[in-house]
Amino acid sequence: MTARPVCNRITEMTGTDYPIIQAPMGWIARAQLASAVSNGGGLGIIETSSGELDNIKAEVARMRELTDKPFGMNVALSYVKGSNIIDFVIEQGIKFVTTSSGSPGVCTEAFQAAGIKVFHVVPTLDMALKAIDCGVDGLIVEGGEGGGFKNPSPVSTMVLLPLVRSRTELPIIAAGGICDGPSMAGAFAMGAEGVQMGTRMLSSAESPVHDNWKQAMLVARETDTVFLNQASRPALRALRTRLTEELQPKGAFNAMGYFTRVKDLYFGGDMEASIPLSGQVVGRIDRITPVAEVLQDTMAGFYQVVGELAGQYAPGQA
Repeated sequence: MTARPVCNRITEMTGTDYPIIQAPMGWIARAQLASAVSNGGGLGIIETSSGELDNIKAEVARMRELTDKPFGMNVALSYVKGSNIIDFVIEQGIKFVTTSSGSPGVCTEAFQAAGIKVFHVVPTLDMALKAIDCGVDGLIVEGGEGGGFKNPSPVSTMVLLPLVRSRTELPIIAAGGICDGPSMAGAFAMGAEGVQMGTRMLSSAESPVHDNWKQAMLVARETDTVFLNQASRPALRALRTRLTEELQPKGAFNAMGYFTRVKDLYFGGDMEASIPLSGQVVGRIDRITPVAEVLQDTMAGFYQVVGELAGQYAPGQA
């Protein structure tokens, strides 16, 4: 049975049935995965952090072939300097953009003038307040348990999300540790109106990554990620491998130098060729399922948890 749609500020801004967006994972968040998310009722996102702008433009065109549903793009500001990506995004007629890895002040006004909602990714309260000062439409509040490029001083979603909520009325999308209905319900209880999933989408059937990586995620425990490069930038949360265990004691290193063979890992299956970015939530993922099933199971679980809590703790209001 299809879960009923949600009506809140996030779904109104995105035009989706469900307030679930897919994380903009470099090289991975492209048409194959993003179209599955959009077709399933969430919001697929096309990445730019790979820096492969010609390929990204082709992926946007492919999205038009694979879905007639809304989708968005991420603008990873420090990775697209000197490019015309802001103009390109505006030309696509999309209505929702996430920004990261830099100040949203360089593009928010231009996007909003084109009718595009802008949500900035923030890992700390200070960065959230700066983004608010830039006039963004909303925030993606990202806890340190999530995978990928992180702030060197990670703050968990459970601490960061209610802290940011206490300082703003803007709509918030929670990221970090979200993989199902209960975790989505927990995020909503702390002030979110939407969630972003990265590692859960990475391990889905439509994810383009090699099966070796997917299988490694299935057997990983909640302790099987490592936090790297904490004395430098960007810090990283990644799956534990021989390479990442060797890197863990190094407080600072050239992280980007380890991504020269990233495609050999992502699509060739060589787990030691690069750094497999993954969140702690790998410890809760035990099946490779289609994106549509992930979305439906998440929404069903969300409604079940919310209903049970209301019935148990506020029976007169259930």
